[in-house]
Amino acid sequence: MWIYEKRLEFPVNIKEPNAKMAMFIMSQYGGPDGEMGASMRYLSQRYSMPYKECKAVLTDIGTEELAHLEIVAAIVHQLTRNLTAEQLVEQGFGPYYIDHTTALWPQAAGGIPFNSCEFQSKGDIITDLTEDMAAEQKARTTYDNILRTIKDPDVAAPIRFLREREIVHFQRFGEALRIVQDKLDSKNFYAFNPEFDKCKN
Repeated sequence: MWIYEKRLEFPVNIKEPNAKMAMFIMSQYGGPDGEMGASMRYLSQRYSMPYKECKAVLTDIGTEELAHLEIVAAIVHQLTRNLTAEQLVEQGFGPYYIDHTTALWPQAAGGIPFNSCEFQSKGDIITDLTEDMAAEQKARTTYDNILRTIKDPDVAAPIRFLREREIVHFQRFGEALRIVQDKLDSKNFYAFNPEFDKCKN
């Protein structure tokens, strides 16, 4: 069960619309390393996690990624609101506008739609947590790339916040991986999946 608080985790107050920037940031809504895939990845993986403290990490971070999805959506919305069709086309938002007007729809900056092949839930805790750490680093890199293109401090502030949270998530998944490895036999934890393989006592 979730309790929804009707405010963003980090405030978004953009004064100057910029549809070109919205196309870049859209990638963190529905792109290959975006917040939608992250939330679905972690909230799916938690069901095959046998250790409750690590399941709690997946639940916590998966839930926070939904909040990050909301922040990215607010950024994209505020960057495109009150622009005319002509302005949207001039700023490179034309193809998106034709298909979706300025409604939020998950896709990468290059226009590729979101699909569930962009994340994995393997059911092997070493595999899943290692992927999770890599996913957080890829998201951090994407936010780094976005920050290099941003001049507007109103846009940069929430993007910096999101980038910082990716680093925290990477660290928490690293801690979860160490917990898992401590619970497994260090001689065989790459050949043993506690979800399926039973210990021989």
